[in-house]
Amino acid sequence: MQLLRFRVTNFRSIEDSGWVDCNDVTTLVGVNESGKSNVLLALWKLNPAREGNIDVLHDLPVSKQSSLRNEIQKVRFIEAEFILDEESKEVISKKANCTFEKETIITVSKYYDGHRTIGFDKYPLQNQICSTNEDGEETEIVSEEEFNKVLTEVTLDEIPKFVYYSNYGNLSSRIYLPYVVKWLNGETITGIDTNEEQVRTLRVLFDFVKLNPEEILELGKDPKDIAKERTKAQNPTPNPDDILKAEKNKEQRSILLQSASGELTRKFKNWWNQGEYKFRFEADGDYFNIWVSDKIRPDEVALELRSTGLQWFISFYLIFLVESQEQHKNSVLLLDEAGLTLHPMAQKDLSKFFDNLSENNQIVHTTHSPFIIDTTNIDRCRVVYMDEEGYTVVSSDLRQGAASLNEHSIYAVHAAMGLSVSDILLQGCQPIVVEGPSDQHYLNAIKTFIIKEKIICPKQELVFMPSGGVKGISGVVSIVSSKADELPFVIVDSDKNGKDAVNKLQSGLYKESKSKIIDVQSLTNMDNSEVEDIIPYILVKRYISRLFNTVEDDDFEDDYDDTLPLVPQIEAFAQKYSIDLEKGWKVDMAKSAKNILKSKSKSDIDSKYVDVWKSLFTKLNK
Repeated sequence: MQLLRFRVTNFRSIEDSGWVDCNDVTTLVGVNESGKSNVLLALWKLNPAREGNIDVLHDLPVSKQSSLRNEIQKVRFIEAEFILDEESKEVISKKANCTFEKETIITVSKYYDGHRTIGFDKYPLQNQICSTNEDGEETEIVSEEEFNKVLTEVTLDEIPKFVYYSNYGNLSSRIYLPYVVKWLNGETITGIDTNEEQVRTLRVLFDFVKLNPEEILELGKDPKDIAKERTKAQNPTPNPDDILKAEKNKEQRSILLQSASGELTRKFKNWWNQGEYKFRFEADGDYFNIWVSDKIRPDEVALELRSTGLQWFISFYLIFLVESQEQHKNSVLLLDEAGLTLHPMAQKDLSKFFDNLSENNQIVHTTHSPFIIDTTNIDRCRVVYMDEEGYTVVSSDLRQGAASLNEHSIYAVHAAMGLSVSDILLQGCQPIVVEGPSDQHYLNAIKTFIIKEKIICPKQELVFMPSGGVKGISGVVSIVSSKADELPFVIVDSDKNGKDAVNKLQSGLYKESKSKIIDVQSLTNMDNSEVEDIIPYILVKRYISRLFNTVEDDDFEDDYDDTLPLVPQIEAFAQKYSIDLEKGWKVDMAKSAKNILKSKSKSDIDSKYVDVWKSLFTKLNK
């Protein structure tokens, strides 16, 4: 089940956040005290994996305490929309004895008294179960009221859990195993403060390397300890068997620790690109030690003597790699200000780490660092800011000055985009100029797909730069080409405006480089085609269905002709049924297609589209 969007109301600094659309990874960007954490906390309390109790005194906005505290059963603070996947529909259908038609979206709301409600955009059909009474009459077993109750209960059981992380307990390099054993068993130790987050990190460390701290202690016993257990005497003299057993146990422990060290070193290398680190676990009596070395500094030192960033990332890495695959599998991970102690390049690696985690878990995270913002997926960003009355608002509009008080909040996004342009100009990336953001989303999605499916491996990073329409192409080309050695590729739609732009470029700036201008018609063999026409219909079907869900007696798909450009057909269908297409609908459709393509493999896509993509990126890869 996938989280589509959510909305927070009457929660702490938030009166109404507005609807927050969600992707596989969603980034909430804003300055300190803008309310980013409050947005996450409200979402977490919808269905927390652990803790997450409602605190009316502190969760209700202070200004509304007197008016709302006695009506908490009426005050909703979070609502979220989910789309049911086939597995969820199958489970719910079986338990509630109902049938779902087509794609179904549910809305779950939670109130301050703790109760939750659920709504369906397409209400499931009740499969009536009847019995025959003594007179041969059929009697309904499940009433409509009972059906609705069961349907609500089983559906709520299926929605994902939300896991909130704000503190990450850094590992110590010297760990006293007897304490660890007690902590992991839930015991406390007199006079020793227990750091819950650090205990959590220790637990996942031993789970990850498949070691048991009790076993490590047992295998490390000296011959005298073994003899004492055997004889029950206070000061026994070990016999040769005791000595041999101790030697074998310690050898086994050494091999286990060596194997676990190698496992962590190999897997950590796949995630951390800031150096080639080598970890070594050592057991010294009752102590478990973690030593670290790297290619530049081969001398081993204790983990806690390395950078705070490395300590943080290995702790973070272990927690998420273990917990997200086990007890929190398929949950939504809420990460509050992750990675702020990391070096900027390591923060960039963290955004890649999020992408890998999102294969099994949706992620919503907050940041004010431009380095954690993935400019390849800038559509994931939502700006969080305070409105004129001091309430927290969330917006997907990333324009400077889009709201009166969001200039500082949006700065991180603009800084990230500036860094991205710098990367293009200074680090050898290959820019490709496209008309608009929808083209950018489609082409980034295709790039990710063909790399994942090993269709093409680009020689260098391909970066698609929107020009704001055909009129802006020349300006962007001039900026990029003034720093680069040669003109960038340009991809243009084959409508009238696109053809005019091609003629202008080929008679001027691109007179000697005509092959670097690619019009979409050369890919589709279709007049007036646009980038949307190199996209399979299965990727835009969901968005179009939602766009026209108010049309009852007609289905766009029945009228769709794949030999004609898609966009004019959508516009004509909307005009036919007097539906106003919202500004930016093409960009929203591109975002939806991009998210769907992430889960597809080569076998899911018609080969004619794969061939077109391969042909296009072969040209761009020269």
